[in-house]
Amino acid sequence: MRQISSVTLLATWLAFASAILMALPAAAESPAYPTGPVHFVVPYTPGGASDNVTRVIAQKLSEIWKVPVIVINRGGAGGSIGTESVARAAPDGYTMLMATVGTHGINSSLYRTLPYDPVSDFEPVCLVASTFAVLAVNPSVPAKSVAELIAYAQAHPGELNFGSSGVGTSHHLAGAMFNMLAHVNTTHIPFKGTAEMMVGLLAGQVQFTFDPAISMIPFVKSGKVRALAVTSPQRSSLLPDLPTMAEAGLPEYDLQSWYGVLVPAKTPPDIVAKINDGLMRAIRSPDVAKRLDELGAPAIGGTPAELRAHIQREIKKWAVVVKESGARINN
Repeated sequence: MRQISSVTLLATWLAFASAILMALPAAAESPAYPTGPVHFVVPYTPGGASDNVTRVIAQKLSEIWKVPVIVINRGGAGGSIGTESVARAAPDGYTMLMATVGTHGINSSLYRTLPYDPVSDFEPVCLVASTFAVLAVNPSVPAKSVAELIAYAQAHPGELNFGSSGVGTSHHLAGAMFNMLAHVNTTHIPFKGTAEMMVGLLAGQVQFTFDPAISMIPFVKSGKVRALAVTSPQRSSLLPDLPTMAEAGLPEYDLQSWYGVLVPAKTPPDIVAKINDGLMRAIRSPDVAKRLDELGAPAIGGTPAELRAHIQREIKKWAVVVKESGARINN
């Protein structure tokens, strides 16, 4: 009788232990995602290239996830303010960042100090798109080619101004690189964002700029500005008649912008995977892919590991460019 009780007790204990073990994996998983609104931070003012790309993707993510994906513009300090806000956000997947070549490439070397670490403060999710810049001048400038612009700048040192969307942005460094490689002296005029910079260019407050194709193409096609070249290694199908900067006489000039999604460090891997899945579905959908092509920012895609490696390469690349250009911001 005592032996039967022991067997029964052992069987009961084994069943209880098995039930606990079966429950452990489910308890370790993160909750369903997303179940509420997701904030998608653009670290620049509205109307710029990163803002346009983000809004196209955010709309599709809202359809895929069945929750609002809210775009929030937090511009300032070359993208540092908005980027820091995401670095300090809860690592739950409900705050995402649209990182750029500025926030996660250039700024590491351009700024003496940054309020965030571009590598350790974030979990990479997906590289979503890339674009090139267009060198454009106000129609009042008597230059119809890059060579003519360089000749005019050399004949009028210090008289030409180039505009950017802010100190330390890719627009700023593009102009500094032009000064360095073309051996000219033009003055940088920073604005509070791309929209304000374009107003300044159209009004003649600045004579030229390097602006991403996404925001520049409408002004080029309307004739409000005169485009001289693209900064990509190859010509663009959107502006096939424009030469590259290399073709125009500056063979070392190569500048492309990119857009990648990151979340705060320590965001659970399964949440990162779900966001990556949503992003890949979004940028591969025919309507989004077509729209990004129209904006001059073709979709890329990829894994978190690929984006992490890309960021590390960009930091090293731009460290060299910033040093050679002499650009530096002491904050």
